Amino acid sequence: MTLAIAVTSGLALTACGGGGADTADGPTRPVKHAMGETRVPEHPKRIVVLDQDKLDSLYTLGLTPVGAALPDQASGMPKYLGPEFAKVKSVGTLQQPDLEAIAALKPDLILGSKFRQEKFYAELAKIAPTVFTERVGITWKENFQLDAEAVGKKDEGRQKLQQYEAQAKQLGRQLGDPAALKISLIRFRPDEIRQYGPESFAGIVLNDIGLGRPKAQLLEGRDDRRFAPISPERIDQVDGDFIFVSAFGQKAAERLSTVTAGPLWKKLGAVKDGHVKVVDDEIWMTGIGVTAAGKILDDVRTYVTPLAKV
Repeated sequence: MTLAIAVTSGLALTACGGGGADTADGPTRPVKHAMGETRVPEHPKRIVVLDQDKLDSLYTLGLTPVGAALPDQASGMPKYLGPEFAKVKSVGTLQQPDLEAIAALKPDLILGSKFRQEKFYAELAKIAPTVFTERVGITWKENFQLDAEAVGKKDEGRQKLQQYEAQAKQLGRQLGDPAALKISLIRFRPDEIRQYGPESFAGIVLNDIGLGRPKAQLLEGRDDRRFAPISPERIDQVDGDFIFVSAFGQKAAERLSTVTAGPLWKKLGAVKDGHVKVVDDEIWMTGIGVTAAGKILDDVRTYVTPLAKV
């Protein structure tokens, strides 16, 4: 790993330093981010991404990374991003990026997250100009705009985000009184069940539409209003006018099948009315970007519109 970094560090230090506006590889520009300010190529061509939201960012902007970190060794690229992204080289996990694999790809830009990879920043910056967003999830719109600026598509990023927000508002109008509809968000993980609140990614999308939420899922009074665990014995408390359910991985999917076959689940009003949909976890929970948000709008339009009283 040391040798791989050393081979690339000479060029990389020139590219990400704070000196002149040009390098041997072409013009650069400054980008302010969570770790300071970095000079990046005017039009980067070989981008490595170290968080899930950045995959969505690049797809939305018409770019494909040369490498990407994934949630775990078993994960593949999100299927909703299509066949081109399935070919992207894996460079470790979100928590433990593979520095040697990253260096071997000779990137000219690395996009990551201070929240997840702060301790790797100095080493990554020796490989290529590196831009980090501060947080994950709740700041997904700000993160997308920073990603767009870093790859030289700031104006296009702003337009894409505005288009999504306009579509969300239009969908809300089509639903008549969206706030009157209480939409429940439940996610099964291998080790727990979570109900998702207004500051989760999917929760923010529902907010943008103007949809209501069950009172328990407003997570009022909590410092973290993204999600809260709920036990299988209390699953009867997740009712709403419509329930969207997802599962993270095979073990979680098996747990979902067990719980939803049980008597408490079958007592829910939404279940009795047939107002439940198991949705793609890669879109609703880990997509965290403009393209995934647009696909959530599509699901809401398909499954919630019949409930609307216009």
